[in-house]
Amino acid sequence: MLTDTACRIDAPHDVYDAQCPCRGVLDLLADKWSALVIGALSDGPQRFGELKTRLQGISPKVLTATLRRLEARALLVRTVYAEVPVRVEYSLTELGVDAEKPLRALRGWVEANIERFPAAG
Repeated sequence: MLTDTACRIDAPHDVYDAQCPCRGVLDLLADKWSALVIGALSDGPQRFGELKTRLQGISPKVLTATLRRLEARALLVRTVYAEVPVRVEYSLTELGVDAEKPLRALRGWVEANIERFPAAG
């Protein structure tokens, strides 16, 4: 049940509360493509094509949607350069850099422990 303090900025948040705004952020960061985009951008600004090449298997539509969601939540910034042709780069914000640290640990843990998991059937 939603309490009077569940959605207040100055109140403690509880990600287990269905009405807590933390849920949306957790959903965004726990998404595979979000975690991989943030990780790829930790190497510095990149263009759309560079990200698509780096993130093998992502479709342009999914990459576009992921970039828009991350930009809307202030995790990355999209910079358009007035050149011919126009150049667009994506880079992490300070918030994105902060989020990348625990995501890097999670990616590393998965890579180090993948053999412990049963094969997907």
